[in-house]
Amino acid sequence: MTNRTALVTGASRGIGRAVALALARAGARIVVASNEPENNEKVAAEVRALGVEALPVFVDLAAAESIQEAFGATLKQWGRVDILVNNAGITKDGLAVRMKAEDWDLVLSINLRGAFLASKLALPGMMRERWGRIINIASVVGQSGNPGQANYVSSKAGLIGLTKALAQEVGSRNITVNAVAPGFIETDMTARLPQEVREKMLAAIPLGRAGQPEDVAAAVRFLASDEAGYITGAVLNVNGGMYM
Repeated sequence: MTNRTALVTGASRGIGRAVALALARAGARIVVASNEPENNEKVAAEVRALGVEALPVFVDLAAAESIQEAFGATLKQWGRVDILVNNAGITKDGLAVRMKAEDWDLVLSINLRGAFLASKLALPGMMRERWGRIINIASVVGQSGNPGQANYVSSKAGLIGLTKALAQEVGSRNITVNAVAPGFIETDMTARLPQEVREKMLAAIPLGRAGQPEDVAAAVRFLASDEAGYITGAVLNVNGGMYM
């Protein structure tokens, strides 16, 4: 991936940080994009310590102007985005019957609309170069459903649909679009789950353990590589077998 530029949203921690470091180890320049400037700087320093360039940028995925500014800063620095990883996501859980409309809107805005807008900005340069990789971080619940997460589940299922539609639209330009669907991964988000919920989830995993951010990052690194050039429109499950 030498001389490739990878923009990773939600790169300030968790899966996004692991993805940024994995792509950096493969030689890509990294745009560390999130709404946490201090953590962006920390991850950018980790990337530079691996011997590759890094650009920390602030981005609010709920605001179209902020996404445009992040891409503007990237294009000014390096001229293009070769690899886009739409990783940023939030939850606002609650049973559908009591879910506030604004909680539905915010989750869909960041998790799905933000990924669409970022992809739309990345695609023109990829089409000119006739090479590109878009990797959307979906979720096992986007395939299986999950009570109390109607908004999150819908956003992740929507990401899978977006993946398949874009893959068909841009495949002729040598651009691949794929999704990675993590299962129960040890992150700040899952750390907030009650112990009984964690135990129930672990019991449903044939491999008998939670995943690590690096497990997801390895799948992303593969899909971003030249070796994955004949894979598009796919959903790669990284879930220990909890959903098949």
